[in-house]
Amino acid sequence: MQEQIHEISIPVGMMSLIGMKGCEEITTKVDQYLVEWRSQRHGGLMNDADFKGYCSDTYQLRAECPRFGTGEAKGTLKESVRGHDLYILTDVFNYGVTYKMYGMDVPMSPDDHYQDLKRVIAAVSGKARRINVIMPMLYEGRQHRRTSRESLDCALCLQELVSMGVDNIITFDAHDPRVQNAIPLHGFESVMPYYQFLKAIVNTVPDIVFDRDHLMIISPDEGAMSRCMYYSSVLSVDLGMFYKRRDYSVIVNGRNPIVAHEFLGDNVAGKDMIVVDDMISSGESVLDIAVKLKKMGANRIFICTTFGLFNAGLEKFDAAYERGEISRVFTTNVVYRTPELLKREWYTSVDLSKYIAYIVDNLNHDQSISNLLNPVHRINKLLERKRAEQAAQR
Repeated sequence: MQEQIHEISIPVGMMSLIGMKGCEEITTKVDQYLVEWRSQRHGGLMNDADFKGYCSDTYQLRAECPRFGTGEAKGTLKESVRGHDLYILTDVFNYGVTYKMYGMDVPMSPDDHYQDLKRVIAAVSGKARRINVIMPMLYEGRQHRRTSRESLDCALCLQELVSMGVDNIITFDAHDPRVQNAIPLHGFESVMPYYQFLKAIVNTVPDIVFDRDHLMIISPDEGAMSRCMYYSSVLSVDLGMFYKRRDYSVIVNGRNPIVAHEFLGDNVAGKDMIVVDDMISSGESVLDIAVKLKKMGANRIFICTTFGLFNAGLEKFDAAYERGEISRVFTTNVVYRTPELLKREWYTSVDLSKYIAYIVDNLNHDQSISNLLNPVHRINKLLERKRAEQAAQR
């Protein structure tokens, strides 16, 4: 991605990063990239008044949300943010962090994380030059449209953030990007990590072949078709789709249960399958699809989802791997991953910290991020390199 390095221009403001509770690891990685790039590129600007703070040992700014014994909290900043271009990273689905309430350890819910985000924004008190929120998995992103008498939580979240002074909201692989219609006059980007997934697959599965005879992209439902069509197009491989037949007469765990998955597509026999979706929740759907593909004669099955929640545990995936129904699962590091998941033989983590650092670096200069959002040139270079390596090994 070196072509993304821009010519020097005066930044919007002194850049600062705040990693909310549970985001310390990825925020530190983003910070390290930015420190390295800026010191190498423009270290001579350190004494230029227009570039005050441009090159620094760290861009992280300390913020906390201490809690009282009742569970109530407040947002506090440990440093000044006056005039800063502020980037706040938050993982609202990180249940691996806890707080004390009446002596009990309480795991933080999405609501708790979201409230802490608002507390930190409130602590800024309008002093920052610009506030940018990086929320990889959008809070209440699955409650994006109204189908009956129900709340529109995601739209309300976006409107609440911009009313508090947030200028840009950056998320990854939004469940439905059309939710940005709730804030049409403010910045909203739904970033797709296409290149990062393909790079992880290439590095992890050295013998994979990207052509119609050996590979096929699978959409697990109609909602995932747009992202799967992109993979199918840039890789020049066929696309298949499952559609879900649901029982709309009952509701189980807040949703209509799936009766069956029906397949639409070409012959899958002997081909590797890449199943692409935005998230793994319980994992029932994607594992059911893997079983059906195996019965149809598919070769290896690779599951690629931006967010791996695994909220029903890992045992079903362990069993599917032992039975040979799945070969590998790829998810990103922008949501919480348990230590147990990271140890699984079938799991590969896709690191997006460098991608986030590029986005932050460009936005701080008010530079276009169009090339970052559409990585077709980088994907083509990756495929050319991979095919050349395979040709040399024959």
